[in-house]
Amino acid sequence: MTDTVASPCVSICALDGDDICVGCFRTGQEISRWGLLPASRQREVLARCQQRMFGHPAACVVDEMKQAGQV
Repeated sequence: MTDTVASPCVSICALDGDDICVGCFRTGQEISRWGLLPASRQREVLARCQQRMFGHPAACVVDEMKQAGQV
């Protein structure tokens, strides 16, 4: 069985000035690379979306992966 994580997209696709979607709270990079991320990273994105939803800063998972040389 494949480990799959449903996209948090709610079809309200608009990025704010901080590059965060006002619908799902993912960054533009997290949205564009969602299908390429392993399920563990997708779950990490979802956790950060929750933080952002409640006004807490949360770094972009893709940016962190780039810094670590994983992308």
